[in-house]
Amino acid sequence: MLIARNGDWIHEGRPIRRAAMVQLFASVLLLDTDGDYYLVTPVEKVRIRVQDCPFVVTEMDIEGQGHSQQIQFTTNTGEKVIAGQAHQICLQVDQDTGEPHPTVHIRSGLNALINRAVFYRMVDIAEQTTSGAETVTGLWSDDCFFELGRLQSGD
Repeated sequence: MLIARNGDWIHEGRPIRRAAMVQLFASVLLLDTDGDYYLVTPVEKVRIRVQDCPFVVTEMDIEGQGHSQQIQFTTNTGEKVIAGQAHQICLQVDQDTGEPHPTVHIRSGLNALINRAVFYRMVDIAEQTTSGAETVTGLWSDDCFFELGRLQSGD
């Protein structure tokens, strides 16, 4: 079994189309201390491959504003989380391509890739502040600030 980069769950070369089946598998998905992903039930533990992140954020809702603003993400499996202390947003940049790789922690070490449309919405609502000689771009959710980027003044 494979979870593709786009969030499709694939079994024996074919995508699993039944949403209920994907949700069931997602509910028993674990990341082991060895860094491998497993589907774990009371009777078996089956290793699966994950190309990137096991989930993909497909929707974003925003309530409130300022520091207390809450950003709720919904994954391709229907899980909902509010970005904050327990659900951190992380932005890494591919050193070769310069492409951003935004993720949010869902549960138990499992992350969701934030899809491009949602990431563009995040950038659109981001605010900029000046910190010394740097301009910091980021956004607030549940009293946590998540940095999206920094620029040196004059860049």
